[in-house]
Amino acid sequence: MVIVRQGVTVECAQGDIARQNDCRAVVNAANAALLPGGGVAGALHRAAGPELNKACRLLAPIKPGDAVLTKGYNLPNTYVIHCLGPVYGRDNPSDVRLADCYRNALLLAEQHLIESIAFPAISAGIFGYPMEAAARVAFTAIFELLPQLHHVKLIRFVLFTEEYRRIHEKVLKEVNEKL
Repeated sequence: MVIVRQGVTVECAQGDIARQNDCRAVVNAANAALLPGGGVAGALHRAAGPELNKACRLLAPIKPGDAVLTKGYNLPNTYVIHCLGPVYGRDNPSDVRLADCYRNALLLAEQHLIESIAFPAISAGIFGYPMEAAARVAFTAIFELLPQLHHVKLIRFVLFTEEYRRIHEKVLKEVNEKL
């Protein structure tokens, strides 16, 4: 599904976040120490190579809702934007902190003249945020920020499974119709 609003394309795809060759930046669903781990962080660190870990050590730690930027190193992307999403039920208010991740990542993209960015489902994995609720927070935050985006023209959500893609497409449609 693709929605074009205020000159920005928002789309959902099933795939590998580390293989978004046509996006200038990818977003890492990071841990506070910005260390390699499992899931998105592990995939991006493995693909980027050890230089990413070295760069991350200089920026850590970060707090829930924060976003920081590094080079992409061996990734096909120029940049990686690292966001620490909230642990659902612990980092409260979870919805505000999750929305901050998306806002801060997009504002960093704007500052660095990044025209295309790929997001994972931040906090919806081991951080326990319910997938549909996380998607609603994400798309609402993005649509509210669209008037401030002048360089970002493509926002892609890269979901690990077809089920997650379907959930995101459903919520994207609902949020687009509501706002």
